Amino acid sequence: MRVHLDALAASERIRHVTTHDDRADTVITLLVDQSGSMRGQSMLLAAAATDIAQEFLAHLGYRIEILGFTTVSWKGGHPRKFWRWWFRPKAPGRLCELLHIIYRSADDNQAVRLGWGIRHMLRPDLPKENIDGEALIWASERLTIRPEKRKIIIVISDGAPADDSTLDANEPDILDAHLREVIAGIEAKGNIELFALGIGFDVKRYYTACTTIQTAQDLGTSLIGLLEGALTGRRSPELSDENA
Repeated sequence: MRVHLDALAASERIRHVTTHDDRADTVITLLVDQSGSMRGQSMLLAAAATDIAQEFLAHLGYRIEILGFTTVSWKGGHPRKFWRWWFRPKAPGRLCELLHIIYRSADDNQAVRLGWGIRHMLRPDLPKENIDGEALIWASERLTIRPEKRKIIIVISDGAPADDSTLDANEPDILDAHLREVIAGIEAKGNIELFALGIGFDVKRYYTACTTIQTAQDLGTSLIGLLEGALTGRRSPELSDENA
């Protein structure tokens, strides 16, 4: 109930400082980490929060995408098997199969709750590893080809990029360094605005514009606040341990 009230109030404030044309010329991607640590309550609350957020944004006239990222399997899968078959050459790079999921495309302009469509986010077999850098490349490439003038990505994550197979066969910071490189590249181009919401994880180590919450219970209200700040230019104060 509180999240819905927050969304209604935020909607009124956004309408006061933006025009219909501004909103129609803006596209927003919610990119959700579906790693193993998100399984259970965190994933349930993330699904609920993104569903409320997409309804709130669509009613305002914004284009909205909801994307998820994880891997096909644990322990590398086919890339790792192929690498081992080639006698394990050094520094092979990523050794897992990516799984990128489109829950809502920006071409869908319906202002309705996804409900049944977003149920797949809760599949217990989905959460595995998380390769954030390549997921961010995928999400940004989808936005780059769109006609809207303003483009925004909001990443929802509860940890650093991780894949045991990749980390065991390469330098230990390979995924971390790649994510930083991707973020720097997006920020340098300047055509996409990048924000992040961390769940029990300080995303400030990667993202300049971000909010960190201590538990997933605060995800709904924090996501609405972050969206309002991004869309109106009002920087939302980062939540501290005391008020998270």
